[in-house]
Amino acid sequence: MARSGLLFLIVAFFAAILCVLSAPVPVDEEARDIEKRTSYTGQGTWFEVGLGACGKRNKNTDFIVALDTSLYAGGKHCGKTITITDTQNGKVSTATVVDECPGCGHGSLDMSPSLFTHFASLNQGVIKVKWSFN
Repeated sequence: MARSGLLFLIVAFFAAILCVLSAPVPVDEEARDIEKRTSYTGQGTWFEVGLGACGKRNKNTDFIVALDTSLYAGGKHCGKTITITDTQNGKVSTATVVDECPGCGHGSLDMSPSLFTHFASLNQGVIKVKWSFN
């Protein structure tokens, strides 16, 4: 009888451990919100688009961007939208992350021609931008 009581305690102990280990882990909403609130500043440039690092073929008329290598983070932000502000004229637009820009400095964006012309002439070539994830 003592043996069956001990066996019951062992089974109950492991069942309790299993319940604790299988409990859902909360999503770190605060970390996600912090990323959304973080704004970046840098240069905005433009490029002729095609097959992006995210694996999708794009057109020059799409409102898309390439992030610098550190923010691209191996594709972590592929498909996410960002809001961009030209800090010199105040114009604002949204765009989708589809590519990586190895030559861009931290916080800088490479834009499709149509997105860039929303802010300035292609002849200008470079603008100052502030942006954040949506």
